[in-house]
Amino acid sequence: MLPGQGHRHNAPRLESVNSEETVDVVLIGGGIMSATLGSLISQLEPDWSINVYERLGEVAQESSNAWNNAGTGHAALCELNYMPENADGTVSAAKAVSINEQFQVSRQYWAYLVSIGALPEPHNFINATPHMTFVKGRANIEYLRKRVEALRDEPLFPDMEYTEDLERIAEWTPLIAKKRNPRQKVAATRVESGTDVDFGALTKYLLSDLERRGASVQTNHQVTWLKRQKDGTWKLRVRHLVGQTPKVVRARFVFVGAGGGALALLQHSGIPEIKGFGGFPISGQFLRTTNPKVVAQHQAKVYGKAAVGAPPMSVPHLDTRVVDGETALLFGPFAGFTPKFLKTSTWFDLPFSIRLHNLGPMLQVGLKNFDLVKYLVSELLASRAKKMAALREFMPTAKDRDWELITAGQRVQVMKKDPEKGGVLQFGTEVITGADGTIAGLLGASPGASTAAPIMLDVLARCFPDRFVGWEPRLRQMIPSFGRELSIDPAAAEASLSETAKVLELTA
Repeated sequence: MLPGQGHRHNAPRLESVNSEETVDVVLIGGGIMSATLGSLISQLEPDWSINVYERLGEVAQESSNAWNNAGTGHAALCELNYMPENADGTVSAAKAVSINEQFQVSRQYWAYLVSIGALPEPHNFINATPHMTFVKGRANIEYLRKRVEALRDEPLFPDMEYTEDLERIAEWTPLIAKKRNPRQKVAATRVESGTDVDFGALTKYLLSDLERRGASVQTNHQVTWLKRQKDGTWKLRVRHLVGQTPKVVRARFVFVGAGGGALALLQHSGIPEIKGFGGFPISGQFLRTTNPKVVAQHQAKVYGKAAVGAPPMSVPHLDTRVVDGETALLFGPFAGFTPKFLKTSTWFDLPFSIRLHNLGPMLQVGLKNFDLVKYLVSELLASRAKKMAALREFMPTAKDRDWELITAGQRVQVMKKDPEKGGVLQFGTEVITGADGTIAGLLGASPGASTAAPIMLDVLARCFPDRFVGWEPRLRQMIPSFGRELSIDPAAAEASLSETAKVLELTA
């Protein structure tokens, strides 16, 4: 039995009445976040009943889909936006180290699941892929030198290489150097231990294992209404979208992991914690090639610097992607705008999300982000020729016939109240929890999927504080570094990196 949260821990179990179904946990959305939380709960409390509701015909079709995200395995090894240059010219490694630390938690959990047979052979969802940065011009080279220096003694960044030699870069990835002007000033870094992650495949494997452990994963089911009851449970109305058959479900705990659809459901829940939050949708496109002759010349994820005024998620990169066992190259993203919060939702998502409590913060964000608006307009007006020109900045030999334009997933950036600025646009993730711990939800985007495990551990700690201490020994079995920081313990960091790489088959 799942106790309630807070003072409701000894609440009696409710019985199903009439057509109602009563479960311990409802997870809304069939993406990586719900899959990870469900997996953790099933490991910690195998007797709890779990229902997952996904409104589409398959799970992992929105932000978790492999072609809707960059699949980097965000470890801050190559993403320069996690280490911006300060006004005084200094560069801090703090955020990059924090994100890498979180990614190690995810890696350890995946390794544990592989070791017990809950996940299949690792190459089905994760593959070794070097992470690189590439910059041009004296100012950017100087910045990159500072970044390397700041990371030089960090235990989680042990194998970073730096060069300004074009021939050396050609050895790392020929497509970046081939037919490039040899007089152009360039610099690059390379971390051989980077990864490519197919989060769509990983999500499906996690949910399949969850079903094997007794959970119910129901596609074509949409939660249309939810309300907290006097006894602390939640009543949800769920509609089967094929037969249009509604049903009522009661749950003791609800997690809203519906990606861009999370804001509307959290607003509908009526919890005061969602007040002041809004969302700003940004769409994207990528150029993709599956030409084997081109793909064979590039085995890396190469990140550059974002354009002035561009959001951090728009950092240009040329990526090796392994999806369903097939290797391709992806370049982008090219940002765009649509009021939709999901690829498959309605054009009214943005206007319908506006409330009196978030109108002020949203207006403040709009007034203070003209650079972002200007950038989005320029991206919307960009022709295919301009997109190909951007690709040739990375890959001078790129041919139009080899590349197709694909539409990526929607990202809904968080807008929220700020006591000093009135409203701010946030490019990270935001966990929203009700005061009594019976409901939680996730808003935001990057680094997102790569840090799903630590984010969901945070949800568990906040929603089940009385139980969490009792779970800690089990969590340490699944995640050896749980409760410790690898970034301040070189020996532990080396051991963890080596062990997870071995289990996940990321070493030669």
